[in-house]
Amino acid sequence: MSRTIEVCLTPALLHLYNIENSIVVVIDILRATSSITYGIDNGAEAIIPVAHVEDCLAYADKGFLLAAERNGEVVNGYDFGNSPFSYTKEKVAGKTIVLTTTNGTKALHMAQERAHKVVIGSFLNLTSLCDWLKTQDKDILLLCAGWKDNFNLEDTLFAGAVVNVLRKDFTHSDDACVVAEDMYLMAKNDLRTYLHKSSHSHRLAALNIEEDVKFCLKTDLCKAIPVLEGQRLISLT
Repeated sequence: MSRTIEVCLTPALLHLYNIENSIVVVIDILRATSSITYGIDNGAEAIIPVAHVEDCLAYADKGFLLAAERNGEVVNGYDFGNSPFSYTKEKVAGKTIVLTTTNGTKALHMAQERAHKVVIGSFLNLTSLCDWLKTQDKDILLLCAGWKDNFNLEDTLFAGAVVNVLRKDFTHSDDACVVAEDMYLMAKNDLRTYLHKSSHSHRLAALNIEEDVKFCLKTDLCKAIPVLEGQRLISLT
């Protein structure tokens, strides 16, 4: 079974990839896909990603939790944003959350338009995700959400981690895989220090949420693999 793995470094490049028969792994390490993974692992019934802040309001009378983030901050009037510490078992177990973020939810919707299947990746579920991907007979595209359509370090590092784990099971078909894996191999022994170079890390530090960054770099805290089914992210495993 010959399968390929590719890395798309930003959603602005997604149109260049044929993904109709591929599994797309959406990556937004700081912080959307980390928080989604943590929330689903902590028993959230579903997370509904929406494109715009105003879209959350359509769900206001359904009893769902409303989460909205823009530029790293919680939007006024919403229950919370995309800090992983808002997605604890005590807060989300059995609940449905409607979520909009600056980068991650946009990437999810773009992937869903053409992909065979869309799943969520983060350091929190790295091993669980890779173990599952090994069992699939589809090509893989790792889609980095980036920052407002620009390349970023943290998503590319995670893509490199996945490429490294799956290198014996999939054929690398683009240079972005090589770059991502090389970056990860340079940084893996101290991801946090490496990410001090990252622009988004500095944005979050300026908002006094450095603990979020540390948490999002923890490996294998979660078993859950969120999968997009219709309009809802639910647990695959």
